[in-house]
Amino acid sequence: MAARFDALNRLWTTVRESNHDFRASTDIFPILDTEKVSRNLELNERGEANGTNNRPVKSARALDEVEQQIVAKVEEEKKGSYQLLEDQFATFSDRLRNLDFEGQFGLIRQANFTSLSDFKAEVTVGQDELHGLRRDLKVAEEELENFKEKHGLRRAAKVSNGAHMAFKVSLLIFLLLIETILNGNFLAKGSQQGILGGVTDAFSFALLNIGSALFLAFFCVRFLVHRNWFLKLLGFIGLLIYIGMTVSINLALAHFRELSETAFADAGREVIRRMLSTPLGLADLSSWTLFGIGIMFSLIAFVDGCLLVDPYPGFGSTQKRVKLARDEYIGRKEDLIGTLKDIRDDHNDKVEAIIRDLSQRRSEHNAILSHRTRSSSLFVEHQNQLERGANALLTIYREANRKTRSDPEPKYFSTAYKLDRLTPTQTSPDEWNDRELADRINTAQTELSEQMRKISEEFEAAVTRYHQLDNLFPGA
Repeated sequence: MAARFDALNRLWTTVRESNHDFRASTDIFPILDTEKVSRNLELNERGEANGTNNRPVKSARALDEVEQQIVAKVEEEKKGSYQLLEDQFATFSDRLRNLDFEGQFGLIRQANFTSLSDFKAEVTVGQDELHGLRRDLKVAEEELENFKEKHGLRRAAKVSNGAHMAFKVSLLIFLLLIETILNGNFLAKGSQQGILGGVTDAFSFALLNIGSALFLAFFCVRFLVHRNWFLKLLGFIGLLIYIGMTVSINLALAHFRELSETAFADAGREVIRRMLSTPLGLADLSSWTLFGIGIMFSLIAFVDGCLLVDPYPGFGSTQKRVKLARDEYIGRKEDLIGTLKDIRDDHNDKVEAIIRDLSQRRSEHNAILSHRTRSSSLFVEHQNQLERGANALLTIYREANRKTRSDPEPKYFSTAYKLDRLTPTQTSPDEWNDRELADRINTAQTELSEQMRKISEEFEAAVTRYHQLDNLFPGA
């Protein structure tokens, strides 16, 4: 079957894909360990050594070499932290870009334009198919009505279902086996081949007895109920042939049984002679019993053959064609309605998932912006900590310097160090205004909900149109 809701499926696929792979963490910027830096730079030792030599001199205005190393260390930490912040911002931008609200809104608009059209096209294809099946059913119904009118029938045809037909066939097979077993017991006594010969002869007579009854009943005698007089005559002739054959076969079997007991070498020829001269000249009660059993089984097979299908020739097959056409039409209609229901449910499930995803994406968008703002605040605080660390390191150095100086210290020793702050840029081309984003998402969700309503209405309308085909082709 052709693809359905291509635009909606593309949108649903993007919903199922993860839009990030990250682990949120607020431990971004390391704290400057002033004690470790002080030991690495040997601030106490170098401060005392420079103080002993009265360096820097009283008139100095610029930081000396050790102080510049302290500042350089702090600046290096600041630049490294800023790079970490920029990397974080790049990650935030990638996550905002992966949310792709504009692409989502575009796919939603496309899905809204095409989904209803796709569903209507599916309905139309099904309606065309049902139209042809309903027309075929109408033709079959008209054929049945014409047949009943032509033959003066005012009843429904008897159509055997699978179980009923299987029972009738099983009954014929059962009769054949039972007659074979019963006749075999009678014929085995006089057979030179024993039980095997008796059963073989019995099976032959049983097959001829039941087979002829079934054949004549089904293909000849049923025409007795036909309106055509020639066919009635054919049925009457068939009935006479059946009576004659049944009596002859079972009398011949009874004579054969009597002759076989005496092990007569030419029993078959003698049976024919007796049938022509004294057909009723049976001397043994068992022979008459065998004759009666054969007649009874033949009658059962005859009746079963007459009722195997509708007694009126051609009526059952005509009724059966109507039933097959009706079953095919009704079954296909149920299948098409079930298919439309599955399409509707699949569409609505996907739309509901998309509606939920839009809300989740908005929450993710706000979380990203909040995390980014928090990272900026942490960086500002980190710069403050770096400034305090720089002043602490400078204080360690200067205190050690003061202890060993003989000349006054430079004036700038009493001046605190001011760190040049870096201000990060937080804006992103993929960032949405929260109010605008909320409005767009609400609009999209409303449109999707409306789309679900339209699909459901179209489904109900399609079911109604499918059932209205019965009004276009009124029938049974």
